[in-house]
Amino acid sequence: MARTWLSVTVELLGGLGEELWPWPGRVFAVGPSHTFMDLADAINDGFGRWDRAHLSMFTLADGRLVTDEETGDEMAGSIDGAITEPLDIERAKVSRVVSPGAEFQFVFDLGDEWTHRCVVGDTKIDPEETLGITPRKPLPYWGWGTIPDQYGRRWADDDGHSRSPSRPTEPHPMLRHAWPGTVEAPPIDLHEMRVAIAAADAARFLSAVDGCDIGDALQQVGAGLPMALEKRRKQAESVALSVINRLVHRAATGDDILAEDLLAHLRGAPLAGRAVPADLEMLAAEMEGDPTASTGGYVDLDTGDVLDDSSADPGMVGEDAAIDVEEEPDRWLGFDRVGSRDGWRDMADFAARQSDPGLRARLERAIEAKGAFRRFRDLVHEEGLAQQWYAFSEDRKLGRARAFLADQGIRVG
Repeated sequence: MARTWLSVTVELLGGLGEELWPWPGRVFAVGPSHTFMDLADAINDGFGRWDRAHLSMFTLADGRLVTDEETGDEMAGSIDGAITEPLDIERAKVSRVVSPGAEFQFVFDLGDEWTHRCVVGDTKIDPEETLGITPRKPLPYWGWGTIPDQYGRRWADDDGHSRSPSRPTEPHPMLRHAWPGTVEAPPIDLHEMRVAIAAADAARFLSAVDGCDIGDALQQVGAGLPMALEKRRKQAESVALSVINRLVHRAATGDDILAEDLLAHLRGAPLAGRAVPADLEMLAAEMEGDPTASTGGYVDLDTGDVLDDSSADPGMVGEDAAIDVEEEPDRWLGFDRVGSRDGWRDMADFAARQSDPGLRARLERAIEAKGAFRRFRDLVHEEGLAQQWYAFSEDRKLGRARAFLADQGIRVG
């Protein structure tokens, strides 16, 4: 765009009977089609005028007035000064009336007389170069100084007589980066979320996640995100990015694997391993089940089903139902039960994160010696922590199962 716009410096000299110093100012870009009313509105915006029910008037260097028709007619009938024909503030174009280097006056509110000195820059400007855009109305692009309230009010209820309120002893929380405060979000309804995932209902899944605390259920939420990204990508993208960031920050076992997989889904890239629709919940339950009842089991890498070790024993399930691991070694992935060590560590970590010292101590005592799991379970129910604990515990188990598969080159897909 050619350099066809004016640069107008506007300085506020005073008002309410007081002269200001230093004069606060704003520099406006004014286009060829902008009227003096457009400029008046921009000045009042730039100088924080909130009550616009007052007259605006420009006075040019040759004495001509630019104002509304009624006020102009009244001024023209005055017995003072030269007889001049006023210009209509709604119609007169700034660029056709003033030239580079010209000086003129703007007064807002003819009673309080907020008086401004306006000076047109010596050279015209290209708004694209100066502002980066071509605005529809005059726009300030530089400024300085403290802007007084148009009525001189220093606080909201200032009546001109009362003493000013006492200054707070502490800075506002916004200045201390302590705003907004921590708002406790409701826990996610895991049952509702699982129903949505099972039904492949992306809208229901996203609704179940929205506004809830998912910090202890990232693995569980992550299980539904590929489906949500496929069906409602636009709405699910921000949720996926948030879960990825939370997984990286939490860094529990398996969190890095899920974060990588979700990032691959976002990018439309293949997973970093063989994709198997593994039943992760069943695998987690079998891996961390009672080792006296079973030594382990198998994952069917074709179907994702999880079977315990009895499935390979014809004596237990019958010749026709038994699986033959040796005949199809590439189909069956064996796993061992790991016992209660990881489960005990989960209880210890859950206890350690409680902020109430008394509750933390009771939970820590509960997991000492024989019967720790039963005592801990009873206590979390008594303290109203059951929902939190089961979400926390399930997520840990799923993360360990996911990590086990990843170590075998398998990704849940």
